[in-house]
Amino acid sequence: MANALGARDSAEERLRRGARPATPHPQPATDKVPFILSGAHVVMPTGILQEGQVIVDGSRIAGTAPENARSIDLTGHWLVPGFVDIHNHGGGGASFTSGTPEDVLKGIHTHRVHGTTTLVASTVTGDMDFLTHRAGLLSELAEQGDLAGIHFEGPFISPCRKGAHSEELLRHPDPADVRKLVDAARGHAAMVTLATELPGGIDSVRMLAEHGVIAAIGHTDADYEQTVEAIDAGATVATHLFNAMPPLGHREPGPIVALLEDERVTVELINDGTHLHPASLELAFRHAGADRVAFITDAMDAAGFGDGRYMLGPLEVEVADGVARLVEGGSIAGSTLTLDRAFKRAVTIDRLPVGDVVAALSANPAKLLGRYDRVGSLEPGKDADLVVLDADFGLKGVMRRGEWVVEPQLG
Repeated sequence: MANALGARDSAEERLRRGARPATPHPQPATDKVPFILSGAHVVMPTGILQEGQVIVDGSRIAGTAPENARSIDLTGHWLVPGFVDIHNHGGGGASFTSGTPEDVLKGIHTHRVHGTTTLVASTVTGDMDFLTHRAGLLSELAEQGDLAGIHFEGPFISPCRKGAHSEELLRHPDPADVRKLVDAARGHAAMVTLATELPGGIDSVRMLAEHGVIAAIGHTDADYEQTVEAIDAGATVATHLFNAMPPLGHREPGPIVALLEDERVTVELINDGTHLHPASLELAFRHAGADRVAFITDAMDAAGFGDGRYMLGPLEVEVADGVARLVEGGSIAGSTLTLDRAFKRAVTIDRLPVGDVVAALSANPAKLLGRYDRVGSLEPGKDADLVVLDADFGLKGVMRRGEWVVEPQLG
């Protein structure tokens, strides 16, 4: 659990900026009047609609407006799909690895008020009994619709690239052990990060692929050839590309080149200005293409909460000026990022096209999770998950399944 003395609550900050957060768990209305969000720049898969509109009827986006629909004028704003985060360890002072169910819900809500309407909870390295128990708890929240799945980051990673993971708890990715975590998640295991060069790594990749679970290459010391072998076996994601893996070399290209060049791989990027140099971000977009990038937070407890001392699994973390580092050793320990900040940075600092950023924040991760039929774009028939941004790409409103999580205050 976190000790963040003097930390600020992000929802209160939003209230001061003119956006009103809803209750953490709003009850769906049974007699809700449909409405039309009109006048905004609407980002669609086919392009940007100038002065477009999105019709919300109940919990879904509708193709035509019922006669009783009321209109909400969003002229001068942007309307984008709700964000999808496939790699997130917590927020609001709450940990997805160690918190109670109430803590986990608090963390989920913290990211919802920052635009993340679909979230996968990530764990960090622990012993197998603890992780299987944790999988059971998180699967209950997935069953009730609060989570989109579980991501196991560790313990099957390389001690050479462990980052903020406890080395004494690491183990080889024996397929039987990996299967234990998958089974404990009761159908809600979304992804497992592996150092696939370790004994059992390739067999575990094949097993995960057979069970419909994403095998992600990360915290790895693999060379180029070993990474190609893992991709051929079924690995489809690069866990926070560039971070916790060998750097690119001109004689030893390592995993980065293999992951960037293969069209079967989606690369995670942490766009917080700390984990990646802007040139590295540009390199990834140029070589992978916008349809193979997924922005993630890799957030820990301090996201949306503040500086202070926290625990990430069994390791103590110091957060100062929004940057999380292990107290012992100083390794970067996740981030304090929220996806609305990743969006704004990508457009205003990295100068990426808005459509490419929306793909990286919404469509691409939704497709990875097999949920693009429900989320990831503002198309009729999908869940009414959306984010309202102002002209400067600051967050003004968040809707999830037709209910305002952050209700925009306009004019």
